[in-house]
Amino acid sequence: MNAEQNELITRVGPDTPCGALLRSYWQPAALVDEFNPALDPRMDKRPVKAVRLMGQDFVLFRNDQGNYGLLDRHCPHRGADLSFGRAEGDGLRCPFHGWKFDVAGRCLETPAEPVGSKLCERVKQRSYPVIEKSDVIFAWLGPEGSIPPPLPAFDCFRAPTTHTFAFKGLWNANWLQAFEVGIDPAHPSFLHRFLQDEALADIGSNAAGKQFRSASAGAIDGEQWPMTRIMREFAQPDISFESKPWGMQLTALRSMNKELTHVRVTQAIFPATFVIPLSETMTITQMHVPVDDTHTYWYSYFTSFAGPLDKESMRAQRQQFISLPDYIPNAGRHNNWGFSAEEQRTQTYLGMGEEDINVHDQWAVESMGAIQDRTREHLGTSDKVIMANRRVLLKAIATVREGGVAPGIADAAQAQHMVGPDTVDGIAPAGQWPDWWQAQARAKQENAPWTSPPVRTEPVEVPAAASTSSARPVQK
Repeated sequence: MNAEQNELITRVGPDTPCGALLRSYWQPAALVDEFNPALDPRMDKRPVKAVRLMGQDFVLFRNDQGNYGLLDRHCPHRGADLSFGRAEGDGLRCPFHGWKFDVAGRCLETPAEPVGSKLCERVKQRSYPVIEKSDVIFAWLGPEGSIPPPLPAFDCFRAPTTHTFAFKGLWNANWLQAFEVGIDPAHPSFLHRFLQDEALADIGSNAAGKQFRSASAGAIDGEQWPMTRIMREFAQPDISFESKPWGMQLTALRSMNKELTHVRVTQAIFPATFVIPLSETMTITQMHVPVDDTHTYWYSYFTSFAGPLDKESMRAQRQQFISLPDYIPNAGRHNNWGFSAEEQRTQTYLGMGEEDINVHDQWAVESMGAIQDRTREHLGTSDKVIMANRRVLLKAIATVREGGVAPGIADAAQAQHMVGPDTVDGIAPAGQWPDWWQAQARAKQENAPWTSPPVRTEPVEVPAAASTSSARPVQK
C-alpha cells in the first residue's frame, strides 16, 4: 500500500473521502450509562456531555422528557461552547448571551434582543438524528436532510436489554488499525496465548479474561478443551472468507487430526464492526468509532443466547481496567501496557496480564503508532482478510465519492438481509464442518429465550452476549 492510499483510508474529518463514507453509517455516540448519575454524579443535575466524533465537536444532552439531542457544539450566535450550556429541562441555554436551543436545534429564546424580535425564528443550530438501541445512543452524521438507513436487525439489536450489556473504551490510535486487529483470524493463537489452561470452575466472577481463557471449545474423546488450548496448539489456521450483504464471513479451520477440525466462524460488518463468539451461548459485537484521526472508541455489545446478564457484575469486571466516566484504560504507553518480562516467560505469550485480554488488543493497536504506516508492511497469506477488507474500503470510498450508495448496512435496499450474523467456535467432524457449524448456529438461535417462549432463569455473571432493544427514536 502506498502513502497516498494509507492517507485516504485513515483520515476521517468532515472534508475527507473516508470521513464521507463513514458518515453513511450510524455511529455510536455514547453509552446510556454515561447519563447515569450513579456512574457519573455530574449527570444528576446536568445531563450534558461534550462529544467528539470523526473530528467534529458536538454536545449531547437529555431533556426532561428523556429525549436526547445532538447539536454542533459551537453556538450559532458567536461560537461559544454549548457543552458548558445551562440545562433547563426543555433545552440547553448558551451562557454567553442566553440563546436557548431544544433537542432538535430550534432556537427558543434570544433574551438580549429587543422585545418583539423574530431573530430566534430565523436561527437553527445543526442537529443530528439519534436513536437509542440496547443502552447505546447512536448518531447519524450524514448530510443535512439525508435519510439514514435503518439500523440492522442484528442479534445485538434484536435481543432484549436483559440479555445484552454494552461497554466501551478509548484507544489512542486510528480507527482502521483497531478494526483490522479485531478481524484478523490468526492473531488469537499468539496475542491471546496462555501458556497454561485453567478450569472454568476455578475462576472467580471478576476474572473476565480468564473466562475467555477457559471457555470450552468442545470435547475430544470426552475431554473438554479450552479455547485457549486450541489456539495455542494449532497456530496455523486455514483462513477463508465469503462475501455477505453486511461484509465478510470469516472462517478459520485448525485441523486437529484426521477426524476432527476446530472451526471458528466470525463476521466482519463493514466498515468497522466485528462479531465473535465468547462462548457457546455468547457473542461480542464490537464497533469502532473514530473520535478523530488518532483516537478511537470501541463499543462492545455482549449478547446472551441463554440466561439474562448480571450487568452490575459485568460492569464491575471492566471497571477494574477502564476508568469511568471517560472510559480511559488504566494501561497504556505511559506504563508499557503493564508489561512483565517474568509473566511473558512463564504465563502469557505477550506478558500483559491474564485477566484483561482487552489490553492485548490495545497494545497491538496502539504500539503501531497513532496512524499505522502501511507502506512498511510485509503481508503474508494469513493476512488475506486484511487485504480483502482494504480493497472493499477503497472501492467504497470511490463509490461514495462518485455519488453512489455506501455498501452493507448503509444500503437501505439491503436491510432485509441484515440479520444475525452468527458465529461459532468449536470442534467439528473434519469432513462435515460446514453442516456442523450451521446446525450449531441454528440451535443457538432457536434455543435463545428471546426467540422462543420466555424461560425464568437467574442472572449469570459471565461476560455474556451483546444486543440492543427496540429502537427508541429520539426527538430530532
